[in-house]
Amino acid sequence: MKIRYFRYLIFSITLSVFLGSCDKTTTEPNPQPVVLVSAALVHDYTKEQFLASLGSQASDYALFIRGGVKQYKIIYKTKNTDGTEIQASGALVVPVISNLTTPLPLASYQHGTIFSDNDAPSYYDSAGEGTIASVLATFGYIVAAPDYIGYGSTNKLPHTYEHREGLATASLDLLRAVKEFIKQENIKWNNNVYLGGYSEGGFATLALQKKIEEEAPTEFNLKASSCGAGAYNKTLSFKTLASVDSDGDPTHNASYIWVLLTYDSIYKLNRAMSSYFIEPYASQIQKDKQNARITVSFNKIISDAIKQGLANGSDAALINAVKDNDIFDWKPKTPTMLTHGTADTYVPYFNTQTAYDAMVKRGATNVKLNTVNNGTHSSSVEKYLLDTITFFATNQ
Repeated sequence: MKIRYFRYLIFSITLSVFLGSCDKTTTEPNPQPVVLVSAALVHDYTKEQFLASLGSQASDYALFIRGGVKQYKIIYKTKNTDGTEIQASGALVVPVISNLTTPLPLASYQHGTIFSDNDAPSYYDSAGEGTIASVLATFGYIVAAPDYIGYGSTNKLPHTYEHREGLATASLDLLRAVKEFIKQENIKWNNNVYLGGYSEGGFATLALQKKIEEEAPTEFNLKASSCGAGAYNKTLSFKTLASVDSDGDPTHNASYIWVLLTYDSIYKLNRAMSSYFIEPYASQIQKDKQNARITVSFNKIISDAIKQGLANGSDAALINAVKDNDIFDWKPKTPTMLTHGTADTYVPYFNTQTAYDAMVKRGATNVKLNTVNNGTHSSSVEKYLLDTITFFATNQ
């Protein structure tokens, strides 16, 4: 997700949010790290140096950068989807803003779909996700940004693309490592945590929120969660893609293929590509995996057996794998905003509408449906960001 930022009003909004966020910092003694393996300072930028590092993108961000940043690469312990302990990586950005002495909140930024390892946050490439995390930090956040499994220090492993547990576990364990580092370095943190992400990051954010609320409710003080354009309703998404014409965008198709390949592997379906796709696409996908670029409607490359199995429920193994990644039907405890454009042909709007409806039906009163009328997947990003800043400001 590449972002072209905001408007002048953000400065005043973020200033009022974070100068007013003065909860007490922890006075607990520093424990020995449990999850944190190492933290390496990658760059220590002044405001001017940070702007210079952005190159041609500097003009996009210049109005919104309030100070310098310290960029760290965090290595931490987590578990892969098979339960194996691994050492994953992520970015941690600490703002250096003159005259700002109050403790700051921690924001966890879950990035969207990337096809290049170089775009992962911890590399801090000028065109990558680390830049987005760093710009957000200059607004007055301590920002954690997981690379996820499959990028950074785990780039030899398959990425857990759109896998609920894989994304949530990697993101939660980074937060744990960051919490340890903050205590170790006596960084001024007000103990509040905000979650945000768009596209795959929206899905990862909602999965992370659900995991924290259900499995680690006392570890973090979640204040708000802003999820943009995620494919939360995987069951309906799969059935729709298999039966209804899609836009045929090759990058969109690559994402859909990637999800199917990921579930085939993680859930040990271990099927031949010819069982999922017709020729000549099956051979192309067998060769190029998610890097295949196919320009026809996705339902035109799916095999009849898959279409029928999804439609009539006979393909129980695949249906159960997909269903295991549904995160739309539960009751959040944290104030949650779900943003989506109604003209999104990549991740259909029904993902957010069905999530909102299901949450309200379960009695949730703190979930906000933020609809972008006629917004596409890309054109809705700016409103998502603007509204996220406002939403966080109202949930201090």
